[in-house]
Amino acid sequence: MTSSSDRIFSASSSQITTSFNKGNVNTHLEDKMSASVAVYRNIYTEDRFRQSYGTEDKPRGGGQRFREKITERCRCSRAACLHLLRERIPIFNWLPKYRLKKWMLGDTIAGLTVGILHIPQGTFAVVSLMTGSVVEQLVPTPLQLNSSSPEAADFEAQRIGVASAVALLSGIMMLCMFGLQLGFLSTYLSEPIVKAFTSAAAFHVTISQLQSMLGLRLPRHTGPFSLFKTLASVIENLPQTNMAELLTSLVCLAILVPVKEVNMRFRQYLRTPIPVEILTVIIATGVAYASSLDSNYDVQIVGHIPAGFPSPRMPALHKLPEVAGDTVAITFVGYAVSVSLAMIYADKHGYSIQPNQELLAHGISNTVSSLFTCFPSSATLATTNILESSGGFTQLSGLFTSLVVLIVLLLIGPLFYFLPKAVLACINVTSLRQMFLQFQDLPDLWRVSKIDFVVWLVTWLSVVVLNVDMGLAIGVVFSMMTVICRTQRAGCSVLGRASNTEIYRPLENHNKCYEVPGVKILTYNGPIYYGNRSFFREDMSRLLGLTPERIRSREKARKALEKREREAVSTVERGVANTSFSSENEFFKSETAESEVQAVLIDCSSVIFVDVAGARLFIQMCIECQKVGVCIYLANCNESVLRILTSSGLMNYMNPQHIFVTVHDAVMYIQQQKEQTPENTTTVWV
Repeated sequence: MTSSSDRIFSASSSQITTSFNKGNVNTHLEDKMSASVAVYRNIYTEDRFRQSYGTEDKPRGGGQRFREKITERCRCSRAACLHLLRERIPIFNWLPKYRLKKWMLGDTIAGLTVGILHIPQGTFAVVSLMTGSVVEQLVPTPLQLNSSSPEAADFEAQRIGVASAVALLSGIMMLCMFGLQLGFLSTYLSEPIVKAFTSAAAFHVTISQLQSMLGLRLPRHTGPFSLFKTLASVIENLPQTNMAELLTSLVCLAILVPVKEVNMRFRQYLRTPIPVEILTVIIATGVAYASSLDSNYDVQIVGHIPAGFPSPRMPALHKLPEVAGDTVAITFVGYAVSVSLAMIYADKHGYSIQPNQELLAHGISNTVSSLFTCFPSSATLATTNILESSGGFTQLSGLFTSLVVLIVLLLIGPLFYFLPKAVLACINVTSLRQMFLQFQDLPDLWRVSKIDFVVWLVTWLSVVVLNVDMGLAIGVVFSMMTVICRTQRAGCSVLGRASNTEIYRPLENHNKCYEVPGVKILTYNGPIYYGNRSFFREDMSRLLGLTPERIRSREKARKALEKREREAVSTVERGVANTSFSSENEFFKSETAESEVQAVLIDCSSVIFVDVAGARLFIQMCIECQKVGVCIYLANCNESVLRILTSSGLMNYMNPQHIFVTVHDAVMYIQQQKEQTPENTTTVWV
């Protein structure tokens, strides 16, 4: 029960005074935290509060509002043009802030390192394998083909045309997604999905590099279980390992791993990380040339690199319908990898990304590059890690990377002829260190959220076991299903009041709070929609005791009472006292006293939205509560929820003045009404 100082009512003015007394404290800090608070104000329903503090909306049609938005977006000004320029061409945003002395050396070394790695191989191994699978399906390799024959050149041109067609269609898809502002789809890539996806993709990349590290010449495997097929093929062919390439790989790993560890541990003391990748490439190329590793020990080398800038050439446009299905998967995998890596490093270095800008950048890149015999591009795990670990700070490093590739194409390509492929494989594998270190986050993830841990595990297993595209789709769908399941089982709680305060908390977690006599305060911790309306109804019925039997019994008693009232009025009109009315009235009162609950207050503060099915359920609950003589009150409804409930006709079944701004306002009003209501007359006299 509350004390006399807990609440003061004024029946005529509907005002509340609530005072919170300062408790005993032991420390100065606690004394500050428990200072007294006194509140004196009116009781606010939603209508009254809106009249006092709401914004007056001018009645405008939907077409007028739409025209105003279009006009505002299309209005041109110098500030708007500058903002658009900086947003769409990021160099104008970060270049004026560039710190030359601090960042130039790191950007240069990182750009040169990545540029050298780009010379002999493509970008992301998984996207490359997916593109190669499409090319192989449409232009299969003949069993016997003379590489020097004219047919070989025509065959190569066909394959390049198909790969370029995939790049063109992928670029167009990304530009269309940018036009539709579909970058928000990246929000469905939760942190567990991103980290599990990149870790699993790192396994695919590592397994794909094993044959180069061991000197094996094996066919490529794509589709579900491709990782296990590749691994089984490597194990089966281990006796054919080229010992020279194995030794080369071991030496490279012995150099790369310790130096990269030094770069990581002493990064704050180094002005720029040690460029171990560049040094390894230069030394390995020199050793391979001096020792003739390719001819003496059959070591696989990069070989001939085409010189000169490729001339523009149209992709195989007639193949676009045939590659459309596979291109959709390639597009989404490439975008997911790029955005995932961007999220990881944005979180690590404390900046934000724009997913729509990523769509624009990749869309333009793929569309333009497809005219120069290129296949789809995306961010890649290995080179992104190399760029960051080599000291890259800004996008200027990309300029140095591009310059290296351009110079190699035009001038010095032959110098990398003797570069062993095993060296490149070792550089790629060691650069995936950070992706594998994400396993260290699993114990913390299990402790914080077991559901997110399961999402991580399902995504990782799906990507590893099935494939990158299918695994990513399964991870996203499973993650969304966990959200749906959590909203379906949000749970309904009974709230109690903390003594001498206007704070209401669930009784299941706060046993010192008490229920307000005669009022059942309920809260639902989620939206109310078609997917969980049955669970919400079940919880409400259980907590209120709204069983079908009780509803029928109370409705029958109410109808009997109404009949007796009509008979009593008729008797009074004839001048005769009805003494039997008293017993029926007392019966109805005793039923109400037994249930104790005369009012139900629903706290809607956690109800973020309601659909049509949920609104109809509210109406049904109102009707059932009225049948048992219980009034329904609402509190803390947001604007959208209140608008949907009102539009659905809820106000036809409950008093609009029974919707309050806060739970405490509603409780004060209910208790005030109880004190104002006189006792019912038990006998009618004539």
